Amino acid sequence: MVQLATRAIKEAHPELLVMTDTCLCEYTAHGHCGVLRADGHVDNDATLELLARTAVSQAGAGADAVAPSDMMDGRVGVLRAALDEHGHADTPIVAYSAKFASSFYGPFRAAADCAPAFGDRRGYQLDPGNGREAVREALLDVQEGADVIMVKPALPYLDVIRRVKDETGMPVAAYNVSGEYAMLKLAAAAGALDERAAVLETLTCIRRAGADIVITYHAKDAAAWLRDR
Repeated sequence: MVQLATRAIKEAHPELLVMTDTCLCEYTAHGHCGVLRADGHVDNDATLELLARTAVSQAGAGADAVAPSDMMDGRVGVLRAALDEHGHADTPIVAYSAKFASSFYGPFRAAADCAPAFGDRRGYQLDPGNGREAVREALLDVQEGADVIMVKPALPYLDVIRRVKDETGMPVAAYNVSGEYAMLKLAAAAGALDERAAVLETLTCIRRAGADIVITYHAKDAAAWLRDR
């Protein structure tokens, strides 16, 4: 499905940059990000091979960048080697390096019906209290060949964005996720705040924290507001 959509988008709008989510959760009934062992735990190494095949397939379909969001150990190096081997040496990797096991993903998971069928993702996503591990994971991804480092979510982790930027010196993306978006939308609908002002302040703060790229559900509205300033 991702590859079909990528081809269709590139055919209709070749000027658009297409970045594909590289993970296995959307292809499984259990909703976890990797291959499961008999004991119900994710098999990190078995997952890497499938992630590599997925990334190569996505690049072959026209993806301008691949973005592994699975949080498996070592996957950036495996993806880089596979992409290089199959003629996609120029395809950058946007690594979800500091992806936390966050409650702020709730609205997206409800809309997409993609919550894990059992358990949770805390075995491979980061503990919200552990900022040092986030920095360590980011540095490992840089060593393995990541071109962009991502922190997800954004607002509760502004300190992590700054630490990752300072420690790596790499381009940093911050993912302003569905729960962050929903809070502002609901507060604005209740008349508790001015939506335009609050959104632009939020995005400015994420940028100020060190993000070079902000991924956000506010994108279309923010683009219009900034254009009309």
